[in-house]
Amino acid sequence: MSSRYFPGAGRLHGPEFAADPQAVYAELRSRHGAVAPVEVAPGVGAHLVLDHRAAWEVLTDQGEYWSKDPRPWQEGLPDTPEAQGLVGMIGYRPNALFSDGQTHARFRQAVTDTFRMIQPHKLRGHVTEIADGLIREFAGTGRADLVGQYARPLMARVINRLYGRTDDAGQDLDRILNALTNSVGQDAVTANEEFGRYMSELITAKYAQPGDDLTSWFISHPAQLTTEEVLQHVVLTLGAGCEPSSNLISNTTARMLTDERYYSSLTDGALTTLDALQEVLRNDPSMANYGPYFVLRPVHFHGTWIQPGELVLVSYAAAGSSPVAGAGHQAGERSDGGAHLGFGAGAHRCPAADPALLIALTAIDRLLTLLPGLELAVPFDALTWRPGPFHRALAELPVTFTPVRPDHPGVSPWTSLPKNSRTRSTPPAPTSPGRAPVSVSGDRS
Repeated sequence: MSSRYFPGAGRLHGPEFAADPQAVYAELRSRHGAVAPVEVAPGVGAHLVLDHRAAWEVLTDQGEYWSKDPRPWQEGLPDTPEAQGLVGMIGYRPNALFSDGQTHARFRQAVTDTFRMIQPHKLRGHVTEIADGLIREFAGTGRADLVGQYARPLMARVINRLYGRTDDAGQDLDRILNALTNSVGQDAVTANEEFGRYMSELITAKYAQPGDDLTSWFISHPAQLTTEEVLQHVVLTLGAGCEPSSNLISNTTARMLTDERYYSSLTDGALTTLDALQEVLRNDPSMANYGPYFVLRPVHFHGTWIQPGELVLVSYAAAGSSPVAGAGHQAGERSDGGAHLGFGAGAHRCPAADPALLIALTAIDRLLTLLPGLELAVPFDALTWRPGPFHRALAELPVTFTPVRPDHPGVSPWTSLPKNSRTRSTPPAPTSPGRAPVSVSGDRS
């Protein structure tokens, strides 16, 4: 059966996994090696690739063994709400993520060409304007939740502009996406209906009056996407942009405020925001376990038999922390030069990696520039992570800072304070040992 359940599998759902996924990965690796049986929802099993080399082999396969088409797996899903809920993330859609061969090449070219049209200086301007506006809303209070008040609404409004809708519609998208993420039952159904209306209005408007935006570029691309294909690629790229990028912003900010290597960089430039982003992409990526794959025929892969129709997920998070085994290697040593898989690799590597990094860099730097004395309001270990098999996402990121008044006459509250005004008497304890900056590499479509 395609949704085969593996007895004794490690659970990738529930608060225990969310609280310490790396401990779960380490335990699975010690018991099973490079590929482990896991449960992604009650009664639904999968194979989880934990090793960097094995992950690289899956991600860079040229179609000899691996397929992205989930339909055989999908047909065998149990008819339960938990199992059917996975269809939103893994169910078949006619887009670049769930296609192979020439179909994928056609879709992929449309996505790649469209995102190349984004001008970095304009994107940076959008992010800066939106970030500053959001910060003004809470700057005078001295405290904020940087997930709900900053990262999530920022990404919704940036994405909304890129797709050619007004800023007012961006606030609607923020509300809809928040409801989709946090609602259950009838509330979730209502939120999904609202999202459908948002997408329908967007596509209809851009066919009627094209503009200088991603939606219009998909419509006019030489690949001649059908209306349904345009819709599915807007859904794909919008979803892949909002949730992972907002998590990347908040996860990285949390690291920078609790790791003394980055804390000190606020005053002496020890390590940069880009260093922090790259480290998060390697060890704690916002899409921790994804890249759904399926084998075309029975395969014995790194000690595990995998059958057609069985779900295989790549753990970008576990691969980033997996040690190198074998003679001649010291414990913990890596042979990949520190490269991460946070954006995937191979033919399905994320085509929007550069814009995503630019958005995150700009959003985080605006926080550090505009909010003096920024620090966590609770210990890092007290932060709560949202349960889920695929993402690594903070439920909230409470911070405190010196209040500033955007409306104070004669003074610009957005001028950085002197460096010594940000120094705390006791820096936080480091969350990880020092490491040289790592390179960016990377599967998202």
